[in-house]
Amino acid sequence: MEIEFDQKYLRELFEDAKTSDKKHRYQPGIIKKYIDTVTVLRVAPNPEFLYKFKSLHYEKKGGDLGGIEAVWVNDQFRLEFTTRTAGDEPPAIIICKLLDLSNHYKK
Repeated sequence: MEIEFDQKYLRELFEDAKTSDKKHRYQPGIIKKYIDTVTVLRVAPNPEFLYKFKSLHYEKKGGDLGGIEAVWVNDQFRLEFTTRTAGDEPPAIIICKLLDLSNHYKK
């Protein structure tokens, strides 16, 4: 999938393994797992491919979060994203837009 970053800190975490703002500070272990998770999203041909990785716990959200999909980064943090298809003819490109790296238990 093609990766887009909705938030600046998500791009910085992936490319530089750190952020320039003080609000989004994470432990080095979390950052490494985030980079690994984004790498899996990048090589996935479509969202259904993520079901093969049981540790990601891929799910499509419902209710207030309808239209948002999520995977686990670890047992505490979730990576929320949306997907859309660009192009009508095969091979169509699936674009994954990363929305947030959230602490599942602090919401």
